[in-house]
Amino acid sequence: MHATVNAATLERVLGHRTRFDARFGQYFDSLAGRFDLPVPSRYVPRCLDLLRDLSMRGGKRLRVVLLYEAARLVTTEEVPGLAEAALSIELLQTHGLVHDDIIDDAPLRRCGPSTYYAYRREFPGHGATALGLAVLAGDLAGFLSTQVLLEAEAPVALRQALLGVHTRTAAETVAGQIADLERDAHALPDEEFLHTVTDFKSARYSILAPLTMGLLAAGEDPAPHRARLHRYARLVGISEQMRDDCLDLFGPFGEDAGSDAVAGAAPAAADKSTGADIRSGRRTYAVRAVLAAATGADAALVEAALGDPRCPDATLERIREIARAAGVDGRLKAEIRRHAEEAAAEAASWEPYWRAEAVELFRGLPMWNVDRMP
Repeated sequence: MHATVNAATLERVLGHRTRFDARFGQYFDSLAGRFDLPVPSRYVPRCLDLLRDLSMRGGKRLRVVLLYEAARLVTTEEVPGLAEAALSIELLQTHGLVHDDIIDDAPLRRCGPSTYYAYRREFPGHGATALGLAVLAGDLAGFLSTQVLLEAEAPVALRQALLGVHTRTAAETVAGQIADLERDAHALPDEEFLHTVTDFKSARYSILAPLTMGLLAAGEDPAPHRARLHRYARLVGISEQMRDDCLDLFGPFGEDAGSDAVAGAAPAAADKSTGADIRSGRRTYAVRAVLAAATGADAALVEAALGDPRCPDATLERIREIARAAGVDGRLKAEIRRHAEEAAAEAASWEPYWRAEAVELFRGLPMWNVDRMP
C-alpha cells in the first residue's frame, strides 16, 4: 500500500476483509432458509455450492473496504445497512464473474475453475446443459444480491435508497459489458471509448457504488457529491484496468506482494494468464496501443494473432518485442501513473467535505498498483 497510509489503517483494512469473509460464509450457510428450494432437486444445491466456492475463493474485497471506509468519511460509529450492502455488492460481483467467464469462455477464475467450466466437466457432451446452468447460476447470484438488501436490518428509507443505487449500478454494469463486446468490433477503438467501457463495466460497481452506498448508510446524502465521486472512480478504474491489460500482455511487473499482501489476497498475476487478451481478440488498452504503434508486417502479425486461441507463445513473445521496441510499455506505465495521481488529487479535494483522517485512505488507494511497477 502507498506509504501515506499508516499501520493503523492497514490493520483496519485487513479487519474489514476478515470480518466480511466470516459474514459471507455465514450468509451462504443460511441460504437454504432464505428462500424455498425445490426438493428433491440436486442441481439447485449444487448451483449454490458453486456460487459459494467462487465467492469465497479469493479476491481483495476492495469493494468491501471502500464501502466501510466511505462510511468512515462521515462517522466512526457503527451504522446500519453496511453489512448487507457489502454482501449485495459482492454477490453482484459473483454474478458478473460467472457471466463474464461464459462470455470469455474462460476456464479459470481466482486460481480455480470458472463456474461455466465446472459445469462443463460435470456434463461432458452436454454443452447446452452446462451453458444453461452457468447462465442461471449467474442470474441467481444477481437476484440474491437484491434480496439481501430488502432484508437488511435498517430503516425502510435506507433499504430503498441502497437498493436504488444497487439496481442502477447493476444495469449500468450490464450496459458496460455490452459496450465491451462492441469495443472488439472496432479495428482500432478510440481511447475515449475504452475509458467509457472501463467506467461502466467496472469503475461504477467496483468503486462508485461502494462509495455511494457507504455514504448513504452513514447518513450522508451522496447526490451533491456524485460528480466528484464519479471522477475519482473513473480515474482509479482506468488506472487499474490499464495495469491489468499491461499485466496480460507483458507479464508481472516484478514482485506483486505489495497491495495484494496488504489486502490478504493472492498475487494478481496468478489469476490471469499472459496473452489471454490477444488470444481472445480483446482490443484492450495494451492491445490498442500495440496496434496503433505497429506498421507493415508487424501490424499484420498482431492482427493475425488477435482472436486465435492457438496463437503460439513464440508469436506472443514477438508481439511483446514489437510493443517494447515502440515504447508501448513505457507510455502505458506513464498513463497508469498519471491517472492514479489525478485520482489521488481528486481525493485530496474531499477534505473540506469529510473527515481528513478517512480521506487519507482514498488518497493512497490509487497508488497501490502503481507502486508495484518497476
